[in-house]
Amino acid sequence: MTDPLAALASEIVGCRACPRLVAWREQVAREKRAAFRDEEYWGRPIPGFGDPDARLLVVGLAPAAHGGNRTGRIFTGDRSGDWLFGALYRAGYANQPTSTHRDDGLVLDDAYIAAAVRCAPPANKPTIEERDRCLPYLVRELDLLVRVRVIVVLGAFAYEALWRILGGAGVELPKPRPKFRHGLEVVTPRAVVVGCFHPSQQNTFTGKLTEPMLDDVFSRARELAGG
Repeated sequence: MTDPLAALASEIVGCRACPRLVAWREQVAREKRAAFRDEEYWGRPIPGFGDPDARLLVVGLAPAAHGGNRTGRIFTGDRSGDWLFGALYRAGYANQPTSTHRDDGLVLDDAYIAAAVRCAPPANKPTIEERDRCLPYLVRELDLLVRVRVIVVLGAFAYEALWRILGGAGVELPKPRPKFRHGLEVVTPRAVVVGCFHPSQQNTFTGKLTEPMLDDVFSRARELAGG
């Protein structure tokens, strides 16, 4: 029997729906960053990964040009991932605190990671049209992740994308939509949505997001998911 998440992952990897994103991700993969010039870049869309029985879903913005777009796994091989996987490890969701490439032995327990947009975008800024073209993949992942009870959204972009998905699925949502903030909690019939600043260098270098702040989010996520 075919694993539905694996089948969806294969479909995502083959996607060429957004010409601007296809051109950019492939250009980056050809030209490379000097530090990675001897590596073969992935240069394709990035599927989600993790525990199919996860109660926690983490949703990011999009792969980094020289992170996921290079390694083939979201948040893998970049500074944002260093922060995220470190926090997941400390919270008991990951078996190791770092992730450098997609075959490095990282295993997630009770957690699954995905993104609103699956291709690395220029300037790390997908258009709304690109987001909406990509969102059906996250819809289908969420449908398959039937045990998810908590969804941590990393940043306002991911929050808005998830809100659109839940609303489109007929989930009863509060009106008006609560404004995104770090530590936000919104209880919905599908899952509790938890807001977290994105662990980008822009946020971590400036102190807008600290390790204790990130740890608090995942400690709270575990509490909300039932321990």
